[in-house]
Amino acid sequence: MQDVHEILAERLREAYSGQAVPPLRDLLDPRDAESAYAVQDANTRFWVNAGRQIVGRKIGLTARAVQQQLGVDQPDYGSLFADMAIADGGELFASRALQPKAEAEVALIMARDLNDAEITPGGMVATIDHAVAGIEIVDSRIENWKITFADTVADNGSSGFFVLGSDRRKLAGLDLYTCGMALEIDGAVAAVGAGAACLGHPLNAAAWLARALARLGIGLKAGDVLLTGALGPMAVIQPGNHVRASIGGVGTVSFSYVKDR
Repeated sequence: MQDVHEILAERLREAYSGQAVPPLRDLLDPRDAESAYAVQDANTRFWVNAGRQIVGRKIGLTARAVQQQLGVDQPDYGSLFADMAIADGGELFASRALQPKAEAEVALIMARDLNDAEITPGGMVATIDHAVAGIEIVDSRIENWKITFADTVADNGSSGFFVLGSDRRKLAGLDLYTCGMALEIDGAVAAVGAGAACLGHPLNAAAWLARALARLGIGLKAGDVLLTGALGPMAVIQPGNHVRASIGGVGTVSFSYVKDR
C-alpha cells in the first residue's frame, strides 16, 4: 500500500502540470506539521533524484500581514532550486505559474556552512556574506489559495520562483530592522513594509531556519540563498505586469511577468 505522504506528494507534483488541486485535508490534518514536512521532504528527494539542484531555502509566513492573509500563525520553510531563479530584470512566463503572488524580501547569502541548533540572530552575522534585495514569486498548487498551515508546508512552502537584486551589501552598518520596503506593480505601489515585519528582524528569521535545519541534521551550505520572508503583504500579479521592489539601504530588484510568446 502506498504511503499517505507519497500519495500527497504525487498529488502536488501533478499540479505543476497546470491544474491546482483541492486542499489536502482529506488525508492531512491542517495542524499536522510533522506529516506536512514529510510530504515536502518526499518531493524534495524526488526532485533531487531527478537532477534538480538545491541552492538555498525560503522562510515563509514571517510577516503578520501575510499570516493574516493566509490564516496561519507560524513560519515555515521550503527548498529553493536552481531552476526557480529569475534574473534581475528578467522575465517569468505565465505558463510556468498557476496563481502567483509577489512579495519583497531581504535575501541573505551564506558565507560558510552552518549546522548549529543553538545559533542566535547575532551569531548569524558571521555566517553571512552579503544581503541583496529579493522578490519571491509565491505560488500554490492548492486551488484558490485555500490553504492551511499543513497545505503550504507540504507544498514546499508555497514556493514558486525568486529574483535576486544585483547590489550586494555587507551586513556591517546595514540596518535591516527599520529599512523600508516598497513593492510596485507597473509603477504603482502595491505593498509597503519594513524589516521589522519579518519576525521582528530578518536575522531572527534566518536564525529560526538555521536552528530548524540543524535539528534535522541538514544545515546550511556556503553560497546558499536564504529568502528571509516577506516584509509586507503579497500582491497578486497578472501577465503583462512589471514588478519592482526597493528595500532601503539594500537595493532594488525587478522582473516582468509575461504571456508566453
